[in-house]
Amino acid sequence: MTQSDREIDELVGDWLTLREAAVPLGVSPNRIKTLIRENRLMGVVRGGELSIPAAFLDGEDLVKGLPGTIVLLTDAGFSTEEALRWLFTPDESLPGTPIQAMRENRGTEVRRRAQGMAF
Repeated sequence: MTQSDREIDELVGDWLTLREAAVPLGVSPNRIKTLIRENRLMGVVRGGELSIPAAFLDGEDLVKGLPGTIVLLTDAGFSTEEALRWLFTPDESLPGTPIQAMRENRGTEVRRRAQGMAF
């Protein structure tokens, strides 16, 4: 595992395999893979399996606004690693991390910032 992988793991915390993520969402692991391919979710290989951050799930659904925010970040040229860093790095002006703000239904400001980085 590289230093960068360790840093991302520290920021993200818990990861879910595609199978683990699919259960609460009521979809197949292949559907999760499709969402990643469509840039509506982000996944990385952890422990030999493609996994997504557990914080991306809110009960039986994805965090509100997450797919659109990920599209904005990828359109802005962010790599998966850069987008994960941005989503999970504390920002005093929010306050908290962008993913925390989205989980607390404060996603409008997060998307505004993501849009601003695209231009």
